[in-house]
Amino acid sequence: MRILIADDNEWVRQAVIRMISSKTNWTFCGEAADGTEALKKARIFLPDLILIDINMPGINGLEVSRVLRQEVPTATIVIMSQHDPARLLPVAIEAGAHACVDKSCLASDLLPTIKCVRPVAGDS
Repeated sequence: MRILIADDNEWVRQAVIRMISSKTNWTFCGEAADGTEALKKARIFLPDLILIDINMPGINGLEVSRVLRQEVPTATIVIMSQHDPARLLPVAIEAGAHACVDKSCLASDLLPTIKCVRPVAGDS
């Protein structure tokens, strides 16, 4: 599975890449530090999964999700946020995302969330 990660925090991007790379055979096809860059890279790389921060400079994660739902419809979108995922989920789904995960729980919740919304045979 090819993944694009979009978060304005370099540390968060690198932590997620290390976490996922050490536990799966998935690959990262790109990184973005803002919404505009996320749209550009998603259009170029056509990832299977997009992990996107809700609060980024320029275009926020919800707006990016709305655009990508139309332009890269096969991609699964997971919103990462510091807000309560249960309260955010209806808004995120309306915007085109498939799930939300709390940034404070990434270590425990990110992989199970991805596997729930994007099961891929043979992935570990």
